[in-house]
Order: sequence, then C-alpha cells, then structure tokens
Amino acid sequence: MRIARFSIDGNVAFGAVEGDGSPGPADGTDGLVLNIIKGIPFTDFELSGTRVPLSKVRLLPPVLPNKVVAFGRNYAEHAAELGNEVPPEPFAFFKPSTSVIGTGDGIAYPSFSEDLHHEAELAVVIGRMCREVPRERVADVIFGYTCANDVTARDVQKREKQWARAKGFDTSCPLGPWVVTDLDLATASDLTIQCTVNGEQRQLGRTSEMIHPIEDLIVNLTEAMTLLPGDVVLTGTPAGVGPLNTGDEVAVTIEGIGTLTNRVIKRG
Repeated sequence: MRIARFSIDGNVAFGAVEGDGSPGPADGTDGLVLNIIKGIPFTDFELSGTRVPLSKVRLLPPVLPNKVVAFGRNYAEHAAELGNEVPPEPFAFFKPSTSVIGTGDGIAYPSFSEDLHHEAELAVVIGRMCREVPRERVADVIFGYTCANDVTARDVQKREKQWARAKGFDTSCPLGPWVVTDLDLATASDLTIQCTVNGEQRQLGRTSEMIHPIEDLIVNLTEAMTLLPGDVVLTGTPAGVGPLNTGDEVAVTIEGIGTLTNRVIKRG
C-alpha cells in the first residue's frame, strides 16, 4: 500500500494511493486517487471509501518525524568520491524535523552556502516505538519506505566539524511522495536508486551496495535511542552527488516506491 499525507480545503489527512503513476510534471497525476484513511496509519485503520483525485490535493511530507537520523558514508564509492574513509561502524547524524518538506516543495538555497549538493537516499519509516531491536526483529518495527534527498551545504560541511548547519537547515530533507508499506526487507535491500537534475542523471546505484544494511543501521541506532512511530532513518547515498543551483529541478526515484521532485529556490 502507498500511504500519502495531504491537505485539501485546509484539512490534513492520510490516504491510500490508488492507481498507477507518480506525482510531478514528468508523468502527472492522471488516474491517481486517494482513498481517505480513517484515523492515522500507525495504528489499525480503515479506508473510508471516500476518494479524492490526487490532482486536487497538495501532497505534504508523508510523515512528520519526531527525528530524522541519517547515516553517512554508507556507500563505498560515495565515500571515495569525497575523499573520505569508510567508517568501520555506522556513522549517524541528525536532521531536525524543521528540515522536512514534501514533494513539490521548494528547497531554499541557504544564504550561508555557495555549494549545495543533492544526495538521493532510501528512507526507512518507523512504525512503532522501539528500543534495542534485535536484528531478527527489525522488519517488525518498519512501517514502510519512501524517497529522501539529504540536501547538503557541502562547503559548510567541509569547514565545520559537525554537520548541524550543513545538513540541518530548513528544507534540507525532502521526503516523499508517499510511504510504501508492502515492501519486505529483502526487497527494500536491493532497489535501484537514482537522482536527476533537470532531467540529467547524476546518481545511479542500488540499495544492495550499502556497506551497512538496513538491519545493521536499525540495530546500531536503537542501541542508543528510542525510535517513535513516524521517525525516519536515512540510509546513505550512492556515488554521483553534485551541485544544485537556484532554479534546478531535482528528482529522486527509487524502484518500487516512486519519484520525489523538488525545485531549488532562492531563500526568501
């Protein structure tokens, strides 16, 4: 099931996406409808049977996470392209909830940077409160998967010892277009992931190229902290990261999930 969060006529709701396609200018939203969910999707829910065309709503970030935890340098070729060593253990950092935007929202170019980069990533959405999750139970705590763009002020990242500003500025965490809940862990661990800028391919890889697989990331993280329903874990980016400029349209596409599209705008 694909679950989207959306607004219509000033109201916010969740809905199950029915039909084929993805939102965005490339293929439009023809034929896609939202079957509105009664309640929230992290508990038992029912479909209301009330359907709204996707073209009539504004898609929002598919979840509002309490926290976004991202893992860096989890693809060997990406670590190498930036001249970094592969860390022996998973290497985590935070992006604040205020960095999260949805598909179609603008990525505001930060005034303190002159070198903004895209990073296409598979995002894991947590479905239940969990701590100290054993490897064999990781699948039980996952709600689903979505696309993410770990937008990074690369020059700031290089000159500052910690990455709070470089990766945590407002609009630096596009998520969407929806959460896919029926991908099993084995399938999610071997998907094509790509990024285009203005239609030109920049990144192309597979999630099977992760140094530390999804299970290891969740185990590592929950050894230290409690994850809550709706929290998001970013799993790293394949090689090919590169610059973004004001006016660019950047799209992250993951096999079996969909396409997340955003435009870079001047910060107002």
